[in-house]
Amino acid sequence: MTDEGDDNGMGFVIIHPGELGVSISAHWWIQGSVLCQHIYRRLYSATEPMDTVKRPVIACVWELALINAEQEAWRKTMMKSEPSPSAYMDDRAGFEAA
Repeated sequence: MTDEGDDNGMGFVIIHPGELGVSISAHWWIQGSVLCQHIYRRLYSATEPMDTVKRPVIACVWELALINAEQEAWRKTMMKSEPSPSAYMDDRAGFEAA
């Protein structure tokens, strides 16, 4: 994150153990309003992770709900005249997982 520059020093990680494999996605904010992502996906039966270049997955429908909650929290707490990192960190998604 730091090597890529322009980061806000804040982000979130989603660890999703699914039926067929696990996805781990790290997200961070840059330039005040841009969300970046690195994703690791591996089927439980595989010895190597999936190629995320040939199969450019963004997220599953459940992860998208969390990503949306994070962007809403970011907009509400950080994209104003006096950004509040502590308010961003304290914000919680207002829904339950399926």
